[in-house]
Amino acid sequence: MAYEHTGGDGDGVAGPTSGPGAGTGAQPEVSDSLRTFGAVVQALREHAGLSREEFGTLIRYSKHTVASVELGRRMPDTDFVDRAEEFLGNTGALRRAAPHLSRQAGLASWFRQWARLEAQAVTLWTYECRVVPGLLQTEAYARAVTESVPPVKDEQQVAEQVAARLERQRLFDRRPPIAFSFIVEQALVERGTGGPAVTRGMLDRLLERSSQFNVELQIMPRHQPDHAGFDGPLRLLESPNHKWSGYAEGQRGGMLITDPKEVSIMLQRYARLRSQALTPEDSRRLLRQLRGAP
Repeated sequence: MAYEHTGGDGDGVAGPTSGPGAGTGAQPEVSDSLRTFGAVVQALREHAGLSREEFGTLIRYSKHTVASVELGRRMPDTDFVDRAEEFLGNTGALRRAAPHLSRQAGLASWFRQWARLEAQAVTLWTYECRVVPGLLQTEAYARAVTESVPPVKDEQQVAEQVAARLERQRLFDRRPPIAFSFIVEQALVERGTGGPAVTRGMLDRLLERSSQFNVELQIMPRHQPDHAGFDGPLRLLESPNHKWSGYAEGQRGGMLITDPKEVSIMLQRYARLRSQALTPEDSRRLLRQLRGAP
């Protein structure tokens, strides 16, 4: 299949799962391990003859948290697991299972296939003209972006979406290392998202990441009449068997692109963008200037 439309919010983060912003394309990704763990908790709780509210009182968590864990929407913390064991038979099953849980809550359903490809990639290229790429965001910047985009989200939704972005940043520590390339519009770092302190932190993060041996960061200057990115943001990755795939994202949807002809077009565009953006050295110089560093 050349294109796969799957629907959702910007930068691969899920919208609310209920209320005005809900919809199939906005559902957060629930991992199989979390879903299975939650089902075991529910079965043990029901076998003990406890309602969610009664169980929550015993382990000192709200019934809503209990429901979120049982439905696989929330990663249980250590206290939850230990207290649940105490009141559900002390079999040790929950303690043994907890280290094997994987958390993808906060990622939109459309993004999960790309996230899986990302985890195995040997090369990742990203051009962004809307927001600093999620892989480069600080926690404060991610929170500011998440809170800014309607519909209004509660604290748990914000926390899950921010955590999902930060979790993906573990890719920078993967071995063997990934070869990263980022092209970011200058306007994004000058916008002031979150205020001066958040912006300074974001500039520091960009300078820090761009100093890594496997990261190339280029800033697209404000004045660039010949621009290959007028069709919007794009991402490209190379798999371990050297197959390239592309990804494009809009307001409420994402599109995985695998057709070789279409991927070739994206590769051509990215190559042109690279030639039009500032060099990595000039980009770092501009970032230091914007940061106010000598």
